[in-house]
Amino acid sequence: MKGRLVVLAAPSGAGKTTIARALVAGRDDIEFSVSATTRGPREGELHGRDYYFVSRDEFSELLKAGEFAEWAQYAGNWYGTLKAEIERIQRNGRHVLLEIEVQGAAQLREKYPPPQSVGIFLLPPSGRELVNRLESRGTETQDVLRARLEQAAHELEQAGRFEYAVINEDLKVAVAEVSDAIDSEQPRASRDQVAQRVDRLRAELREILADLKRTGTKGRSA
Repeated sequence: MKGRLVVLAAPSGAGKTTIARALVAGRDDIEFSVSATTRGPREGELHGRDYYFVSRDEFSELLKAGEFAEWAQYAGNWYGTLKAEIERIQRNGRHVLLEIEVQGAAQLREKYPPPQSVGIFLLPPSGRELVNRLESRGTETQDVLRARLEQAAHELEQAGRFEYAVINEDLKVAVAEVSDAIDSEQPRASRDQVAQRVDRLRAELREILADLKRTGTKGRSA
């Protein structure tokens, strides 16, 4: 039996990578699909494990050859899921775990509609916590931080299109909820609750972005 495509999407800093690694470590029926990207590796990241790090020319050639199941631009870099990765994992009867951006998630879910796929959107517990997580990387300039927060506010608008929304506040709880979603056939999240949470997050991000623009600092606690 073919495994499902588990489409895990979230704004940058919401914890996609941490949750994806925990799922793979805790379940032997899930395998992580390694994406290709033109961005450089962060400290501790390895080629072939975290991403396939490629040049823009290499990415362009793969795109022209039709090698991507989805691709998208995010924060100035390109990301894509290789068709060969999906096929390899499904041949082994495992679920394909895809940690991707919202643009790519929409493409994949169009090609692999439910129940072939399950869409799970991760929400940060607050706008302030999202800023803290991004800044803890030590790689975000103020301009990059502002761009990521603006992108996050836009991506949050898409949360309601996913079957599940999971708040990543307590890691163990979030991992368990994502794992349950993979095995479930029916969404259990309340659309109204998700919409209310998203509205609050977007309001917090607007306030933080206004402070960044006005003062050039992190802004007040939301």
